[in-house]
Amino acid sequence: MGFFIGLIIAIGCMLGGFAALGGHLAVIWQPWEFVIIGGSALGTFIIANPLSTVADTGRASVQAILGGGPKQRDYLDLLGLLYSLMRELRSKARNEVEEHIDNPEQSEIFKRFPTVLADRDLTHFICDYCRLIIIGNARTHEIEALMDEEIHTVNRDKLKPYNALVSVSEALPALGIVAAVLGVIKAMGALNESPELLGHLIGAALVGTFAGIFLSYGVVGPLAHKVKVSREKRCRLYVIVKQTLLAFMNGAMPQIALEHGRKTISALDRPSIDEVESETIAGGGRAAEPQKQAA
Repeated sequence: MGFFIGLIIAIGCMLGGFAALGGHLAVIWQPWEFVIIGGSALGTFIIANPLSTVADTGRASVQAILGGGPKQRDYLDLLGLLYSLMRELRSKARNEVEEHIDNPEQSEIFKRFPTVLADRDLTHFICDYCRLIIIGNARTHEIEALMDEEIHTVNRDKLKPYNALVSVSEALPALGIVAAVLGVIKAMGALNESPELLGHLIGAALVGTFAGIFLSYGVVGPLAHKVKVSREKRCRLYVIVKQTLLAFMNGAMPQIALEHGRKTISALDRPSIDEVESETIAGGGRAAEPQKQAA
């Protein structure tokens, strides 16, 4: 929502200021200049990136515009899932825990936290390291190094749309000049026409330069920044998992291990200790109910 509000303010002030200076808004409407710039930008974007990145950029843009980053509820669900898994790791036999790790889609624990289960990459990340904990032969510092390397890879992959949009943003002013040059070439072919018509053609050509600069700094650049912020917040989920599981491997109780993960959440979205305790105790209780019934 904020993206559209900002865009309306930017366009409104720009066009309103131009009209207040006595400019004619109809002069700015040069659709073929926009076709040249937009088409060139799209074409070079597709040339420079694999189709997987092109598709992911579309998804990332929609997520950023709609505010699709993780919210406090997502953090609470993740912490609740980790707490339930750590309780299982402490109290259950290896084969019982492996049932949840090997098939999370059918696990009653994972089913209670659908927002986490919906993120397949994050789910696999959790399951892979829980499996290493079950094996029990890996040292904590080795697991930490492996986690750091994987999180670095995840960050790089998640930020590919941001890097692609930044490249387009940097190219747009030059593509605007290309559109302007083509407009000037057209104007040079009409030198024998009246000054009024020639001035109109030159003005239309300059719209290309204006459009390229505005689209770069007023639209694509800010969108790229929103994509970066959104994706970095999603990558923060992996850091929460890392800090929580490492604390657990070092001997911390599940509730204490959760505090290690909670502290890595931004202060704006970080749930309180009481909120985390309430969520995890409730989750632990629900997890224990089937066992009591079976007993």
